Amino acid sequence: MKPERLRPDSIDLAVFQSALHSIAEEMGAALRRTALSPNIKERRDYSCAVFDSAARVIAMGDHMPVHLGSLPMSVRAAVDAVSFAPGDIAVLNDPYAGGTHLPDITMVLPVFLPGADSPAFYVSNRAHHADVGGTFPGSMGPAREIYQEGLRIPPVRIVRAGEIEREVLDLILLNVRTSGERKGDLESQIGSCRVGERRMVELAEKYGEDQRHILIDELLDHSERLVRAELCKMPAGIFTAEDWMDNEGVTDSPHKIAVALHLNPEEASLLIDFTGSSPQVAGSINAVRAITLSACFYMLRCLLAEDAPATAGILRPLTLRTAPGTIVDALPPAPVAAGNVETSQRIVDVLLRALAQAVPDRVPAASAGTMSNLTIGGIDPRTGEPFTYYETTAGGMGARPSLDGISGVHTHMTNSLNTPIEALEHAYPFRVRRYGYRPSSGGAGRFKGGDGLIREIELLAEAQVTLLADRRKFRPYGLEGGEEGAPGCAWVMPSENKAQMDLPGKSTRLLSSGDILHLETPGGGGWGTPQKS
Repeated sequence: MKPERLRPDSIDLAVFQSALHSIAEEMGAALRRTALSPNIKERRDYSCAVFDSAARVIAMGDHMPVHLGSLPMSVRAAVDAVSFAPGDIAVLNDPYAGGTHLPDITMVLPVFLPGADSPAFYVSNRAHHADVGGTFPGSMGPAREIYQEGLRIPPVRIVRAGEIEREVLDLILLNVRTSGERKGDLESQIGSCRVGERRMVELAEKYGEDQRHILIDELLDHSERLVRAELCKMPAGIFTAEDWMDNEGVTDSPHKIAVALHLNPEEASLLIDFTGSSPQVAGSINAVRAITLSACFYMLRCLLAEDAPATAGILRPLTLRTAPGTIVDALPPAPVAAGNVETSQRIVDVLLRALAQAVPDRVPAASAGTMSNLTIGGIDPRTGEPFTYYETTAGGMGARPSLDGISGVHTHMTNSLNTPIEALEHAYPFRVRRYGYRPSSGGAGRFKGGDGLIREIELLAEAQVTLLADRRKFRPYGLEGGEEGAPGCAWVMPSENKAQMDLPGKSTRLLSSGDILHLETPGGGGWGTPQKS
């Protein structure tokens, strides 16, 4: 019979939790400071996390939900594929090995303590690179297979015994459009991992091995108890919801995402079943299972207090059921670029719509439901060098049970910022003509949905412009009698006296210098029946 494990003092646990979280945050700060691309430096499109010796996540930075919930699967893939030695760092971006989509490149560093022959911890980061090759500049287009989306990297060493593997780095850089920027961003990821390594070694010096294991186990158990406590408060039952993706960018047919939440408060458990969702499609809205799990992780985190530890323990009460070969559990060689950014948002919308049936006073109406991904690539006339620009565009937040939604904000699976106009015009051959709120785009209700944004960008060079967006047909829903938010839209105003050209949500066009892109993002849904004036 095993002796009962001693539970650590709550103060010691809180100090340990804060120390781990601060390490993940410091890794992110180091990555942001040293990155070259505006997408990482300005928009903070990256995430960092810390793992124990069993590759269980024990701390996350306050970064991108779509990255963080899936990052453990990439770390596990790297640990299983690479025989790590001190000084090694693995790199990967394969969506079918725990990744999200190809522009999101992950690095994993094993932390060896002095004299140890196996890692005591792992630290990892993931960053969205503005180009990883493929058919479309920016690697975010309406592809038909994953091979068109860019370079696919399995778990391999990019650093061995402290030295960069030049052959691996050269292989990556030779297959991208903006190799100088990519090199700088990859090196910043390596540096960020090394910051995490130093801090974890310093932390380990303060705690004995037995004490570390006790604290880690208790941290995981504490996360689990918090989730189970919330589930115990909910009614028993099966709560279902569905919503639709506008299309996949190849045909104009909509595609369904359906979920059933099986709440069992007696066992404090939750089964989430997505098996009613549409089969995977020809276009890039397919999401791998890691994305779907990430959305579930996000929903469970939303039930907890802000200071709750973000660990693997959160997922212990969850059973996830998906059908392989569907748009929520895609199989290769399906393209997945939009699955990470668009389908992930719809998965969250469906999860929250079902959850609202169980706890209506805790769930907001639908937010914009799209990241409105804009990618532009060409030759910068100022330098004669290629450029690739990528940005997600904020929209309206759904109204909450006691508050209006926020206007012009990134929500749910994205937690990024905008690229400031000054930085945008400095880095790229663009001129921002308009940038502001989209009036009256939020849904009416007792509490009003947040408004979307209007953005106009004038091109100062010929460029390929690609849009991956949704919520054009199926508007962000309201709850408890609240009205829908306005749908998104986009068009081009040609520099020559030609007719305005509407842009479908998933499309790519070669535009001329002087053309102006006009983009409007959806508003959030309203909450509660509108009050009569």
